[in-house]
Amino acid sequence: MVSRIRVDPCKSAAGLNLNDFVTLARVVKTQGRRGEAAVEVLSDVPDRLQTGMRLFALAEDDTRRELKIEDAWPHKEFVVLKFFGVDSISDAEPLVGCELQVPLSERAQLEPGAAYVSELIGCVVFDRGREVGTVSDVRFGAGEAPLLVVGSGKSELEIPYAQEFLTSTDFEHRRIEMNLPEGLLDVNAPLSSEEKQEQRQRH
Repeated sequence: MVSRIRVDPCKSAAGLNLNDFVTLARVVKTQGRRGEAAVEVLSDVPDRLQTGMRLFALAEDDTRRELKIEDAWPHKEFVVLKFFGVDSISDAEPLVGCELQVPLSERAQLEPGAAYVSELIGCVVFDRGREVGTVSDVRFGAGEAPLLVVGSGKSELEIPYAQEFLTSTDFEHRRIEMNLPEGLLDVNAPLSSEEKQEQRQRH
């Protein structure tokens, strides 16, 4: 069984605190004459943007403006948002290019067993109590399970984030306990300089 990971395009680093914000969407253009804005949704949580929701528009100069969604509907590849108090094209134009954010404390609650990418990055992975390394990234698309990119010494390992390998997660203390199949780390490990030289000689 694959462990579910939600993409949250906030800062990709450990040490997030409740004063941080998570970006849910980006305003691409104005849409219509009543101040509507077409946004690119960056969250993979379904129907994340809802009527009545509070958002903060982060401008390029790092200023934030609080907004409240009056209405929301899909349009082609975008979601169109109408905000209270934004009632004309000229009202909406300053929002173009802004990131639409919520405080980290208001991030969507996940189903049991799921995790956010930012929760995983910075965690130390242990295999049967032995430290393997620290998660620096999460990669998707290589197989059924997402891959944890784990730095181990000078090497980099890719470890499937699969429920069958997980024994416990403690995101508060940045710790992931796993029970990996015998030999997985050896197969996954990059070749040493000596092994690369031997490989070249065989060819």
